[in-house]
Amino acid sequence: MEKPNRNEIQTRTLKGLSTDYTARSDDGNPVIEGYFSVYNSVYDIAPGMSESIAPGAFHNSLSNDIRMLVNHDTTLVVGRTSAGTLTLRDDTHGLWASAQVNPKDSAAMDAHARVERGDVSQASIGFNIIHEDTEIREDGSVHWTITEAELVEVSVCTFPAYTETNVSARSKQKEELFKRKLSAWK
Repeated sequence: MEKPNRNEIQTRTLKGLSTDYTARSDDGNPVIEGYFSVYNSVYDIAPGMSESIAPGAFHNSLSNDIRMLVNHDTTLVVGRTSAGTLTLRDDTHGLWASAQVNPKDSAAMDAHARVERGDVSQASIGFNIIHEDTEIREDGSVHWTITEAELVEVSVCTFPAYTETNVSARSKQKEELFKRKLSAWK
């Protein structure tokens, strides 16, 4: 199996799944919190290709400097672990995050207001794959289970989706797997 490209940050979405994150005020301070990744949920990448994230996959990277962004935009930082404004938790359900939104940051407050009204209700994550298991199913489809990943960021998103480069990277992996399978049969 071709190893995932560790130089590209992968993004995954909770589009179509219950993100269960909200905007609220905690003692008058605005907060965005909830699950940004749900473990063991199947993410359809493209026809015949899917993946899921195993419980604990992010555990080893939770002490890294992680940011909460808006739409994966690195200029729109809502919270950051090293600043003490973003808290992360890894439990059996998924990856939970809570950001204390800066009331003096108009872009962060705009994000809070959009989440609070329900205008923005989906989530996404950015990460690097460290280890994954590959399953080639009888129907020819391929499923990857990510067992360890380096978390880079969590994002509240308007239109979360897999990026084209991720699909093509997975497509190349699928092609390589089938070439190897054919070679083994010869």
